[in-house]
Amino acid sequence: MTTLRVIIDEMLAPTPGSIARYSEEMTRGLIASAPNNCFVEGFVSASTEPEYELIADRLPNLAKLHKSALSRRELRASWQHGFTKVPGTGMLHATSLLAPLRRHDRLNRGDQIVVTVHDTIAWTRPDSLGSRQAAWSRAMLKKAEKYADAVVVPSHTVAEQLDGIANFGDRVRVISGAASTSLRVPDNVEERAAELALPERFLLAIGGLEPHRAIDHLIRALRDLDDDVILLLVGPEPDDETIAAFVAAEGISPERVRCLGTLSNEDLSVAFDHAAAFVYPNLDVGFGMPVLEALSFGIPVVHSDAPALLELAADAGVVVVREPAEGYSEALAEGIARVLSDAVFAERLFYAGQDRARAFNWRMSAEKVWQLHADL
Repeated sequence: MTTLRVIIDEMLAPTPGSIARYSEEMTRGLIASAPNNCFVEGFVSASTEPEYELIADRLPNLAKLHKSALSRRELRASWQHGFTKVPGTGMLHATSLLAPLRRHDRLNRGDQIVVTVHDTIAWTRPDSLGSRQAAWSRAMLKKAEKYADAVVVPSHTVAEQLDGIANFGDRVRVISGAASTSLRVPDNVEERAAELALPERFLLAIGGLEPHRAIDHLIRALRDLDDDVILLLVGPEPDDETIAAFVAAEGISPERVRCLGTLSNEDLSVAFDHAAAFVYPNLDVGFGMPVLEALSFGIPVVHSDAPALLELAADAGVVVVREPAEGYSEALAEGIARVLSDAVFAERLFYAGQDRARAFNWRMSAEKVWQLHADL
């Protein structure tokens, strides 16, 4: 019997997002594609009973869930300094850089550690993460450089960026994610849309004013769009004073920008389903899972020319050039206006987006992870 232990702590992140969905989907795929006599176990930091139940509900075929005695914050600090192990021996797969990276015996005991690096923002735009998170990411990558048997990245873009940051040699493996299977339009879609008070015509975007997200440029783009175009932001809470202050400072009517907070999978699906367009202006990104999810819904996607997004979306979205920065807002407005005013073009994007999304599959990605561990 062979066991693959997976660090799934990202599923319980305080602010769930793409990495949380990635961790859940990849683990589900690993369970579904496990070879004969191979089993998948999970590992999480000390959590609450409802959180353990959530994992059991979403990953019902997990062979076992190991529960640390340390809280998430304590576990992050402990593994950063090389303390504490994960129960068991053999294959260990981390869906992020959160892993017990230390010296181990792959040759004689079969122990192996594989980590996942989703992006290089901690190096390219550390101000977007905050000094503590950026420092932790850089420290963990150094440990991965020393101890990881392999590193999974979601795109060739991240692989190339890592090559300029650390020396992993041939240990880097590109294995992409896919659209979340948990995002489906519910039967009571119109009822939920009414509860969310979704406008008749709106743009959907994700994130707040972190520099790498370029939501500030997107908000400024509203000045060049019709007054009835509303921007809804997933992530920031409805009472976010920073967003409100920025909107006011830009002279934009406060009714044109609404923060929805963190949405459930069902409500996010409804928002995707009703949006006139999804806009992803990010200046720096490692993969762009929300873009892929929007494409799977068939809604027009307007995105920046960040290399990872060009790699991901191919010709299925509207590409907006980031440079020069002074003209980025106007360029975003032009791309959005084309989608909103050209029904034939928007319909073409509908089919192109769904076709592109179908090129990515969690089962296929999980099988590549199993093969990676087998190769080690």
